[in-house]
Amino acid sequence: MKSVFTWGTALRRGSPPRLLSILLLAAALLYLGSSALMARALAQSAPATLKAIDPVASCASLSGADLKAATGAATTADAKEISSPKGRFCRVTGTIAPAIGYEVDLPMKGWTQRYLQTGCGGLCGNLDVQVSHAGTCLPAVNGEMVVASDDMGHRNVGGPGGDGDAAFGLDPQKRIDFAYRGNHVTALAAKALIKAFYGQAPRYSYFSGCSDGGREALVEAERFPDDFDGVAAGAPAMNFQVQNSFYHAWQARSNTGPDGKAILIASRLPVLHKAVLAACDALDGQVDGLISDPRACKFDPGSAQCAPGATDSANCLTAAEVDAARRLYAGPRDAEGHRFTIGQPQYGSELSWEGVFVPRSADQPIPSKGMAAGSSTYVIFPEAPAKDGDIDHFEFTQAHFARLADLHPLYDATDVDLERFQAKGGKLLLWHGWSDPHISPLNTIAYDESVRKFMGEAKANGFLRLFLFPGVYHCGGGDGFSQFDVLTPLMAWVEQGRAPDRIDAAQTPPGFGPFGAGPPPRGAPPINGVPPDGPAPPFIAGSKPAPLPMPDAPAVRTRPVFAYPMQAHYSGQGDPDDGRNYTAVEGPRSDLASLKWEGSHFMGPDILKTYTVADGRLTATP
Repeated sequence: MKSVFTWGTALRRGSPPRLLSILLLAAALLYLGSSALMARALAQSAPATLKAIDPVASCASLSGADLKAATGAATTADAKEISSPKGRFCRVTGTIAPAIGYEVDLPMKGWTQRYLQTGCGGLCGNLDVQVSHAGTCLPAVNGEMVVASDDMGHRNVGGPGGDGDAAFGLDPQKRIDFAYRGNHVTALAAKALIKAFYGQAPRYSYFSGCSDGGREALVEAERFPDDFDGVAAGAPAMNFQVQNSFYHAWQARSNTGPDGKAILIASRLPVLHKAVLAACDALDGQVDGLISDPRACKFDPGSAQCAPGATDSANCLTAAEVDAARRLYAGPRDAEGHRFTIGQPQYGSELSWEGVFVPRSADQPIPSKGMAAGSSTYVIFPEAPAKDGDIDHFEFTQAHFARLADLHPLYDATDVDLERFQAKGGKLLLWHGWSDPHISPLNTIAYDESVRKFMGEAKANGFLRLFLFPGVYHCGGGDGFSQFDVLTPLMAWVEQGRAPDRIDAAQTPPGFGPFGAGPPPRGAPPINGVPPDGPAPPFIAGSKPAPLPMPDAPAVRTRPVFAYPMQAHYSGQGDPDDGRNYTAVEGPRSDLASLKWEGSHFMGPDILKTYTVADGRLTATP
């Protein structure tokens, strides 16, 4: 059997020009060889053919449109025409009171009666209408959809996770707008503009987001089931309260030495990653540089520890580094063993830790510390600013956890009662990368299991699918198959009744695609507003090009990703780089829905509450 580890090894280590040329040539040949397969797959999962609708009003007429009846709040609208490679759009920007900035881009020709709203990442605060993971979705690629987004009610004036990013929490109304109101009223405004511009409402409406955008997607399905027909939730930050406090605080503390500096730094991660692959890469029957299901991996970082008395640690870990790695994998617990997260980074994700809880040098700050500090100071707890922003003294206790549970019904998106969304024909596509360092994919598995446990397997199968991508980082990038289209299968499900059982994914050469293969280069563009290497600049509404997805790059190798719990298995015949040579086999199911942790009660029915502001404070109603 041919090993494809050489591909992954070459891509991860970086390729000299000659080798890169060879890789690109081989990638082109593979791309051509698999194009027929991709064409057949796209044809089988194609959306409906819908009549194109031309506007019945001018773009200028949308300026000053009266949208208050739709949104229930004072709403401004300013319209202008913009150009794109796929034709002209009417771009409407404005504010929904008190401060929700929104943008709606409406095709001047060829609108195929679809509306797409995109989510934002981090703590939002940026207005970035960006269509991702849709490179083969023809309605999106051809500019045939109305696309909109919003900033969730505040402007980011600082770095992600820092005080400037989280200080909106001083205003209780901005908390509500961020938690759930922003996207809902934006959808109402956008649909009113569509009706005014084209003379009819959209036939189908979709929401797609990743990270906090994934949380926002679930918020829409749980709280506002009539807003969208199809929802794609990637790497959803559904356990928002825990994620932005206990998780990142623990990761930062676990990698901080007595001197206050980082223990593990980026240059040491390949040593740990190599040891993990040596222990677990072959568990799926194929040595290809990826772990298909990290839950099957039994690994102890101690296996990579330097021998006693060793003077060269270039290819092994020190005792302190081993201890740090063990804590990062294990997650926050108190002295009695109480768990405070559902899951942690998975085995095989080690290279993705750079820039999250592992800095490039010991003298650099640990980003996770800033993420936890800003959120814990201004957002997580009812009082703001809270005293809990001092992550060096963060308390990993049951009492501290109980305090953050106060606002769980505001921010979190873990309600498993999706009866209203299911009853109106809604479809929910969950997806997550196995190598995500920010949000453990075990959270998404637990949600999928909890919904199925509550609603029943048969009913859940009618509207819910989960896809897990080996080697993919947070919302994209990584060693694995990070180029894929979630919009096309979602549309085909909604419009044609074809439930997606597989998504064809590709690995791309370095520098291609959103991040290419391996970690993102410095200066790489954000995915759903999440910058890979530093603070995101504040976007000015209407300043960006028309929202068209990035075209797909040639594939280095392809692989089908089957709906959970099915997994791709190499048939043993043909090129293992070619996704046509894989079949679906049933993988294990976990029982994370029954996992005992301090937030076990977070995933259940009827957990959400509606909030208002009274006397300057948040007031909840069931």
